[in-house]
Amino acid sequence: MSGVRETALVLDCDGEQLVSVISTPATLSAEVGVLIVVGGPQYRVGSHRQFVLLARALSDAGIACMRFDVRGMGDSAGDARDFEHLQRDIEVAVDAFMRHAPGLSGVVLWGLCDGASAACFHAANDPRVAGLVLLNPWVRTEEGHARTVLRHYYLNRLMDRQFWKKLLGGQVGIGASIRGFLRLAGRSRQAKDAPAEAVGPLPERMLAGVCARKRPALVILSGRDYVAREFDGLVSSDAGWRAWMADTRVTVERLDDADHTFSSAPWRDLVSQLTERWVRSIWTSPEATSR
Repeated sequence: MSGVRETALVLDCDGEQLVSVISTPATLSAEVGVLIVVGGPQYRVGSHRQFVLLARALSDAGIACMRFDVRGMGDSAGDARDFEHLQRDIEVAVDAFMRHAPGLSGVVLWGLCDGASAACFHAANDPRVAGLVLLNPWVRTEEGHARTVLRHYYLNRLMDRQFWKKLLGGQVGIGASIRGFLRLAGRSRQAKDAPAEAVGPLPERMLAGVCARKRPALVILSGRDYVAREFDGLVSSDAGWRAWMADTRVTVERLDDADHTFSSAPWRDLVSQLTERWVRSIWTSPEATSR
């Protein structure tokens, strides 16, 4: 980490403390910083230390990066809350990031899974958000989940020679498998027949966030992940999401062999490289030097 400074900060969020770390390069080469939004039962280090490694890699490239614990997670105080209620935490983090990393004109929100969903919600109302990096965004609905499992789990099993060998050898409980299939098929049908307002509020609210202010975005999807497959299913079935993904401001990268959390070093490194390349391609400062 040549020339990179890491600073720990304790932020006040409505009377409760948020613990954060800012990685600042010796010389900024991008006009925006990257704020990592943590979702789920996760904290600022990340699975397999991904967030630490990402922050340091970006800072080595001249891009400031901040990671923090939302209330109720990691070393931060307060009660735990889900990803739909993190907007105040993110607002406080953006305030601190802009204040402690002078020279930034805005921030990119970077989120994995429901951290990506939380980033979409916050982006709708914060003009300082210059862009989004969304990895395997969480768009879970009852119908979407059922369709994904039916299409990618049960269909794959029917095409799997080993499944048929086990079935014919009496090693598979066919009754339980059929019941599971019918149960999911029933859920998919019930969700499809439900009133529109009960089917997809999460994807609809996320779409409003990503479409706000016509921001650029980078979407990174894993090939071995049901969350990513459910997102693909949403895009194929929803005209609004399909139009957004086709927008020239949206870059889509697919890591066909990667799992949900990019658990291997090559996948993590590739995610860092894709993020750096995308940020630098859009917000590189005039005085930035080539790498």
